[in-house]
Amino acid sequence: MNVAAVTFISVNPPDALPPSISASRRWPLYAAGFTTAFGAHAVAAGLGAESADIGLSLLTLGILLALYDVAEVFLKPVFGALSDRIGPKPVIVGGLLAFSAASLIGLGAEQPAMLAAARLGQGMAASAFSPASSASVARLAGGKTGHYFGRYGSWKGLGYAIGPLLGAVAIIAGGFSLLFGTLSVLGLVVAAWALVAVPQLQPLPRPRYTIVDVWRQSTERSFLGPTLVLAAATGALGAAVGFLPALAAQEGLGTGGSVAVVTVLAVSSALIQPRIGRLRDHGKISDRPGMVTGLAAISAGILMAGLLPGAAWIYCAAVLIGVGIGISTPLAFAHLADATPAERLGRTMGSAELGRELGDAGGPLLVGGVAVAAGLPWGLGALALVVGAAAFAAPSRATPVTDDARVGPTRS
Repeated sequence: MNVAAVTFISVNPPDALPPSISASRRWPLYAAGFTTAFGAHAVAAGLGAESADIGLSLLTLGILLALYDVAEVFLKPVFGALSDRIGPKPVIVGGLLAFSAASLIGLGAEQPAMLAAARLGQGMAASAFSPASSASVARLAGGKTGHYFGRYGSWKGLGYAIGPLLGAVAIIAGGFSLLFGTLSVLGLVVAAWALVAVPQLQPLPRPRYTIVDVWRQSTERSFLGPTLVLAAATGALGAAVGFLPALAAQEGLGTGGSVAVVTVLAVSSALIQPRIGRLRDHGKISDRPGMVTGLAAISAGILMAGLLPGAAWIYCAAVLIGVGIGISTPLAFAHLADATPAERLGRTMGSAELGRELGDAGGPLLVGGVAVAAGLPWGLGALALVVGAAAFAAPSRATPVTDDARVGPTRS
């Protein structure tokens, strides 16, 4: 028997398992996912809409938009590993409290430097509670990783969908002060909810990993494959959020009609994710065929938007892209959760989130770079090609880690 097997048996005896976790104790994890998506997109949309009024140059606007993602790229793996060491709950609660505090900086932000500080602080805080929440969802899934990651992704999608809309309403009603104040209250409420409701999952003993071990784990197909799928899906989302409204505006739609394209995409994704997760758990959909189907739908939607003129086709493309994201995302996350031992779930989820952030940045850059040289249809075509190529990385279904190893000891 190998060392890993001995470790799982010795630290997770059957009597250490908790009773079944009620659904209400998982809801703060979904709320944390909603918070990071809502905060990122509400502020980003507000900065873009109000950049002229608050005196932001295009360069300054770009820097402010990037700060949130830059913080996440560097810190998500760090905080993911921290959640493995001390347990995910303190990282979730601490991150949400830090998010609330960082949002307070924006209450009186009239200068770009203050907005930058608020934006950077929010990104650093989200880097903590986002991967820790994902790790908690995985450890509490009880063999239903598809179902619960479907719900988690659905609430994140809802944050992406209504973030720009509610952000615009808040700015119209009370400026950036009201928007940042709302985000501060949201972070505080979700932190209190998580403190009361989320089970205290204890850190599990971990073997010592050498640099060679970490490299091997990071290049295994069970990790690299779904991470590339997540990066491709998120890259398509990032590009669609920016370029589909631009295409809609070229077709003569007003601001409301153009922004609604993004909402249609996000709602399509949010509605389908829980259903895909349940189908996976019931054995009616396998990981690799599902991920390939999702990425193919995304590629088809991107090509539809770039090649077929007319507002109706743009909306159809948004639905197709949203459905593709809704299929591929929960399957990729569930695969990662099933293939990863519980003692390093935080690091794995943090590293996977890093892949998503790189995709989120790379998708728009790819489309924009090619579009400058050859036109927007060619830019979208290049993105469709990359997303389609990512399908070759999709792995087969993982061998699930046992529930004993997955949950480990808890403390209410």
